[in-house]
Parts: sequence; C-alpha cells; structure tokens
Amino acid sequence: MRGMPSDENKSPDADLRDELRNMEARVRKLRDTRNSLRDQGKAVAQKRNAVQDQYKEHRTKLEEMKAELDAIHAERNMFKAKRDAINAQLRDLFSQAKGRRGEQGEKKSATAEYSHLLNEINNLEEKFQTTSSSTKKEKETMERIKRMKKRAEELEPEVAKFEMVSVDLSNLDEAIATLKAESDDAHNNFVDALKRADEKWAEYKEQLDHRDFLKAEGDRHHAESVEFHEKADAVHEKITELMVDVNKAREQLNLAIEERKSWMTDHNKAVKAEMKTGAESDEVADMLVSSLLSEGELVFGGIGKDEPQAAKKRGATSSKKKNMRRLGPIRRR
Repeated sequence: MRGMPSDENKSPDADLRDELRNMEARVRKLRDTRNSLRDQGKAVAQKRNAVQDQYKEHRTKLEEMKAELDAIHAERNMFKAKRDAINAQLRDLFSQAKGRRGEQGEKKSATAEYSHLLNEINNLEEKFQTTSSSTKKEKETMERIKRMKKRAEELEPEVAKFEMVSVDLSNLDEAIATLKAESDDAHNNFVDALKRADEKWAEYKEQLDHRDFLKAEGDRHHAESVEFHEKADAVHEKITELMVDVNKAREQLNLAIEERKSWMTDHNKAVKAEMKTGAESDEVADMLVSSLLSEGELVFGGIGKDEPQAAKKRGATSSKKKNMRRLGPIRRR
C-alpha cells in the first residue's frame, strides 16, 4: 500500500516508539483531566469561601438581633413581675378592706407588709412624740418600733427589685385605686413588650432560616470541592503509575538506540580498515621498509623487477577495478 512503510523499511524500534507515543499521549490526556478537575475544585472552593464570608457577616447580624430580642424579653419579664407583685399587694389590700386583716393563715405580700410596717412605724413615732406615757410603756414602744424597722430593712431588697409603689395604707380606697392604676400600666407595658418580642422573633426566625441556608450552601460547596480534589488526586495516582512504564520504555528505547549506534560504529571501523590501501596501511609500510633493508629492492603488487612493464600495467588496472568493486562503509540513515 502506497504511503505505508514496508516490513523491510520499518524501523527496528517502531513498535517500541509507537507504544511509548501512545503512553505519552495517555499521560497528557490524564494531566489535562487532572488539571481540569483541580480548576473546578478551586472554583467551587471560591464559591464556598464567599458563602462562608456571608455566613460570618450574617451571624454577627444575628447576634445583634438576639441581643435586642433578649432585651425585649427582659423588659417583658420585668413588667410582668411588677404587675404580678402589684396585684398581690392589691389582693392583700382588698382583704384588709373587707375586714379580713386578722384571718389566720393570711399571708401578706412583701410590698403590702412593707407599706404596712412603714405606716405603723410613722404612727408609733408620731404618737411617741406627741403623747406622754410611763417609762415602761415608752420602752415597749421603742422596742416595737425597733423590731418593725428591722423587718422593713429585710423587705427592702425584695420591694426595690420590683419598684413597688408606696401607698398610704391609712386610706385603703385611695391606695387600692393607686395600685390598680399602676397594675394596669404595668400590664399594658407587658402586652406591648410581648407584641414587640413576637415581631422581633418573627424577624429573627427569618434570619435564622437564612443562616441555615447559608450554612447548607457552604457545606455543599465544600463537599463538592473535596470531591473534585479527590478525583484529581486519583487521576494523579494513575499518572504516577503510568509514568513508571513510560520511563521504562524510554530507557529501553535509549538502550536499543545506543546498542545500534555501537554496532554501526564497530562495523564502519571494520569496513574502513579493509578498504585501506598499501600506502595507508602501517603493516604494509613496515613490510616494505623491512624488504628494502634486507634485499635492497621493493616489490609492489606481486610484480618483480624483471617482469615487463605491460604486465605491471595490467596488474595495476586489475587491482584498481577490484578495489572499486569493494563495498563502501555502512552509513546510518
């Protein structure tokens, strides 16, 4: 077939060269695949980093919203506690107004007891200063005032915590009206805080959902990036394994080429040695010198001195044709 090398003209290393060429092509293709996978992994990793940056910024925003929500909850709880404490004080005053002040087992609220103690202390001190009595009676009054003040000091922290309203227990109707107004105000503030807390929670919950979305997106991009890099690493391992065979084939081809070069060099040296003329041969020159020294004459080409000149010419012509038919040295193509 025209254009195709015949078996005679085919290079002795053609099969090895073809195999090496195919392996190198596979390596190049695998390297392209590996580099492509790594580029895709880097691109996905950049998306992951961008999403994670958004997640960090969003988390800061959530922390601020959570602080606002906690403040509203604390405000709501404060109004609720204040309302409940005033209502407890109101129930105690209602009981007093209905004449159940001395019922057994009746427990006064801290604020009601505190207000009652302050009112009793003021009444006793005023009575002690405006009326005269015996020394024994004065001493008993002073001891009673002392005990009341001590109890009032014990109640002060609990009363101050809820910012209770001080009322004049000498006028129960007015005290009840004052506390009821304060209770309603605390309840309204509680309801308002509750409403604001619900609105803030709805907004906060929406941002929580967005935070979860960003986290899921970041995790998805990260998993995808890891997958691309793992595939790239697997291809790189194949390249490493294939390069072992490629290097072996290259070494084998180089050894074959060097062996063939050595063979051709030795062959050419041998041919060149055979094609040397007598004038170029050191052995012939030594023999002629020895003949001249021993016999005093030289013989060239096997022709003696007594032979005719024509015979010498024929011998020289025959020898020249014979030398021309010799093969030249083998040259590398």
